[in-house]
Amino acid sequence: MLRCEGGAGLRRWLTLVTGLLECLCFAGAVFGWASLVFVLKTEGYFSYLCVNIPGVNGMQFLDCSGQDEQFSLIFTIASFMTNFLLLPNGFLFDRFGTMAVRLLGISLYTTGALLVAFSSSALSSLLFPALSFIAVGGILFLVTNMQIGNLFGSARSTVITLYNGAFDSSSALFLIIKLLFEVGISLRASFLFLAACGIIHLARTFLLLPRTHIPYPLPEGYTYGMKSRGQAKTFSSEQAAANGNMQIDDVTEEMPFNKESAEKVATFWECFLSKFFLWHLVWLSVMQLRHYLFIGTLNPMLQRLTQGEPSLVSTYTNAFAVTQLCGVLCAPWNGLIMDRHKGKPRTPGVSEKEADLRASVLSLTLTALQCVLFSICASTPFLPLQYLTFILQVLNRSFLYGGHAAFISIVFPPCHFGKLYGMAMALSSVVSLLQYPCFILVKGVLGGDPLYVNIALTLLSLLAFIHPACVYLHCRGLAARRGKPKDSPSS
Repeated sequence: MLRCEGGAGLRRWLTLVTGLLECLCFAGAVFGWASLVFVLKTEGYFSYLCVNIPGVNGMQFLDCSGQDEQFSLIFTIASFMTNFLLLPNGFLFDRFGTMAVRLLGISLYTTGALLVAFSSSALSSLLFPALSFIAVGGILFLVTNMQIGNLFGSARSTVITLYNGAFDSSSALFLIIKLLFEVGISLRASFLFLAACGIIHLARTFLLLPRTHIPYPLPEGYTYGMKSRGQAKTFSSEQAAANGNMQIDDVTEEMPFNKESAEKVATFWECFLSKFFLWHLVWLSVMQLRHYLFIGTLNPMLQRLTQGEPSLVSTYTNAFAVTQLCGVLCAPWNGLIMDRHKGKPRTPGVSEKEADLRASVLSLTLTALQCVLFSICASTPFLPLQYLTFILQVLNRSFLYGGHAAFISIVFPPCHFGKLYGMAMALSSVVSLLQYPCFILVKGVLGGDPLYVNIALTLLSLLAFIHPACVYLHCRGLAARRGKPKDSPSS
């Protein structure tokens, strides 16, 4: 018995660690786009769009704004597809489970890597489907790994945010490819290696993950993997009688025991139309737009602030990519904030869900505050300040996506997690499409100066504070109905 439990514990930790490495090394690579753009420009991708235009004193200079527009458009489409396709993928995940969605994600990621490997300056247009495939495949790795938090009970939110932090840090993958390129490793060799890593993803799918889902709360004796197929502990009739039970059925992946079975579960549309979800959508959308525009226009911004000095652009691009590695260190702090009440006695009458809501207020507020500070720094045209901008950006992204997944998981029924997570990301991706018109506006009407667009986005980011305010007022209302109006949701 002890050996069995020890083996199950070892498998859970192995699942956690390998999932963390998968997210850290592969899942969010697309958000290191600025590093890859540097390599692609060196290789001459879309270079035919660069033209010589006359300058002062009869001098001519190379204008590559057309090339920058193509790179910005590629990232816009890829980031949109990443989130928008999470809606149908969320339905697939809830309906068919982990294995089906992971096989889809592995196929997309491997195909995207192969397309980049066999692209060239003459086949620059292959980057459009390639980056979208890598982006969508990567987010599916994250979605199927986040459920691993269900294996760790009281640390559930911490594990979920840890995975999201690893997802953010994986954007450093393109920095590694850039550094390898600078020492002679070709772009093709790097992406062929990424494609070959599909074998590792397949091994995890069959050996360390369930075929369907990991239930929450976790049934006693729950196991998973190729042999167990999600079987929970079984009891003999004698044990059942000793426990005073008339009948205890086996718990499987397909029919996990859950508190939902004993109470009415809200429908998907009731969850979708709730004030919590709608304000959460606003909270996510405005901050995500700010991040996407920053990442998609980082290379042109650095070109402008450095007057086109290649060595400085490379230095700051590397600095940005290195800071992304810190995402995996920043994100768990958000999870600890949300889990800080776990294991402590609750006030009489306070449900676990209400306690989770109370704990989320501080997390939601800090995330919104970080975004405003990050946006202010990004709006300031002072080159050395961008180091601070990079730090705030990775800190905020880690809190944003980890907090998003954790909030959806604690507020809404687990049976709707995939659909609601996908719906929020899909609808926020529609808002993120505004990044390309903003880029065109800056390049055209504003003559390359993004100051006014940055100010508008900073003001827009203030809308994110409405969401934690609504959660706070809801919790205060619950406390008032219990006759304790002074209870604070952040306690």
